[in-house]
Amino acid sequence: MLDSLWPLVRAGLVFTIPLALLSFAFGLALGFATAVARLFAPAPIAAVARFYVWFIRGTPLLVQLFVIFYGLPSVGILIDAFPAALIGFSLSVGAYTSEIIRAALSSIPKGQWEAAFSIGMTRRQAMARTIVPQAVRVALPPLGNSFISLVKDTSLAAAITVPELFQQAQRVVAVTYEPLVLYIEAALLYLVFSSVLSALQARLERRFATYGGYLEGRP
Repeated sequence: MLDSLWPLVRAGLVFTIPLALLSFAFGLALGFATAVARLFAPAPIAAVARFYVWFIRGTPLLVQLFVIFYGLPSVGILIDAFPAALIGFSLSVGAYTSEIIRAALSSIPKGQWEAAFSIGMTRRQAMARTIVPQAVRVALPPLGNSFISLVKDTSLAAAITVPELFQQAQRVVAVTYEPLVLYIEAALLYLVFSSVLSALQARLERRFATYGGYLEGRP
């Protein structure tokens, strides 16, 4: 276990965590755009956003990764393993976080919009200065849970040859023939990553415990 520990940790730090961070960042931006489209965009655009969410949520993530990495080359589209995984995870995160963000935005009382308009704000200003800051407080816990789940889901990238933590464990198993020990070690490393992220999530939730604290930047 000690001999294999550093290769697994290095794979986690070099591939697993960056893949999760980039996928979540892109997916969060996509999810916000999708949520806003479903709530405020004209009907045709809202329909496209609903179809995207329906399709991604209704198909397995592993199948999506296989389509991107193994399927698209048959039509002349070649994508390397890491970018393919990044695309697949970002699309998945975008669909799921869009529902979280949509629910958070919808939870803000209509009176908040009216109050913003009454002091001369435009719709964009009201969204940026009044609605989104309040929605962040509502969306933060489920978004944190989504990110922790994403870190564990990156193990699926091993199926398309991304040398992340789980695939590195498989490579070591192929040499040592110790699957039980190596897979338990990989599971413990995922547990460590998830525990650290859970602690950070709890700290963020305390930081944004009150809307007033969020606005004023109080710790």
